[in-house]
Amino acid sequence: MSAFHTQTQDQRLHDVLGIGLGPFNLGLAALADPVDDLDAVFLEAREDVRWHPGMLLPDATLQVPFLADLVTMADPTSRWSFLAFLKATDRLYPFYVRESFNPLRSEYDDYLTWVAERLPSVRLGQRVVNLERTDEGVYLATAATGQQWRARRIVLGTGTRPVLPPCVRDAGGPAVHTAGYLPAREELQRSRTITVVGSGQSAAEVYFDLLAASPDHDYDLVWLTRSPRFFSMEYSKLTLELTSPEYSAYFQSLPAPTREQLLREQRSLYKGISGELVDAISDLHYRLRVQGHGPRTTLVSNTSLVDARWDGSAYELDLHHDETGESFGLRTDGLVLGTGYRAELPAFLEGVRDRLHLDDTGRLLADSTFAVDVTGREIFVQNGEEHTHGFVAPDLGMGAHRSATLVNALTGRTVYAVEKRVATQTFGVPEHLRREPA
Repeated sequence: MSAFHTQTQDQRLHDVLGIGLGPFNLGLAALADPVDDLDAVFLEAREDVRWHPGMLLPDATLQVPFLADLVTMADPTSRWSFLAFLKATDRLYPFYVRESFNPLRSEYDDYLTWVAERLPSVRLGQRVVNLERTDEGVYLATAATGQQWRARRIVLGTGTRPVLPPCVRDAGGPAVHTAGYLPAREELQRSRTITVVGSGQSAAEVYFDLLAASPDHDYDLVWLTRSPRFFSMEYSKLTLELTSPEYSAYFQSLPAPTREQLLREQRSLYKGISGELVDAISDLHYRLRVQGHGPRTTLVSNTSLVDARWDGSAYELDLHHDETGESFGLRTDGLVLGTGYRAELPAFLEGVRDRLHLDDTGRLLADSTFAVDVTGREIFVQNGEEHTHGFVAPDLGMGAHRSATLVNALTGRTVYAVEKRVATQTFGVPEHLRREPA
């Protein structure tokens, strides 16, 4: 029986302990697996490794190609690749015939489970509640089960959490973040009015799903965003070069205020909707009209959610149109919020907080090897460094590169070749054009 299924007290001193098992730490576990001199163990609080299960809509695809799996961009020969998964599950030729580089989101979820079930370093159902550093310089992690693990170094992969606007959170009621959409869909479809807030990919997928089902139900559908328009993500090839090692290094070199400004300005690079989905929504509107189904829907941009009140049967939303300056209201009994995710400092880090490198707002400050402790050698982070490394932090396409960097840092040698330059353009002032001020 694999370690995926067994839970025994672990007395070993591991080289590295990974806490959290989303795609990024799972990718690190896969790349660490063949490294003989790296003893690693990875803990996950849940009993499975489902990837955004609340958004596993049947036709939804990844926004990145299959090469952005756990390992391929670091080691194309790895037995943990997406293509290896397809071969092992008799799906390789059907995937080939399908002629699309972008896997279904559901099959990517299957792939993650396939890898986790076979990696001997994975332990599920182990929610870490405390982490401390002993006098011997060893990290001791304690799980809610009472089990403990000892390691020289830690890699945090606890990911991000769904964010609800404070006014909705404080109002109570049955509001749903897109992360929990599928379990709530049937109940939502019994509503008289459903309102979707947000204009990212998840909000658009929820809107499309509800719009497609609307002829079979009796609800009005409203889609609100504070963005100036329902915009598609910028996906040109030179723009994609911003998801590169050298742009990430350039971003790290900038002052913190400049980095924050850039993240606001780069929203269209990672917070918009895929062009295919934008077109599909428009085509669906047309088809429903031709078929005589309405649709009963309203789309409003430039609109901020100011306040929300739940009266026991519906939400009263106070809204503000940011361009006209008008305030208006909406009553809705169904409310879905595509309001994003945020990295938070896990509570179990309190015991080692004095060893963490934090900014003025309490965020982890990661260096070039993703270390976040004061020594730069003991505690590392995955997908908690957007403010230091840029919008590529949650990008699946850069996951293998980051994991390869981590393996090299953890072993002190080059296990995986890490690209330093892949872009055709230069970020910052080119060296050959630098000159002393006159």
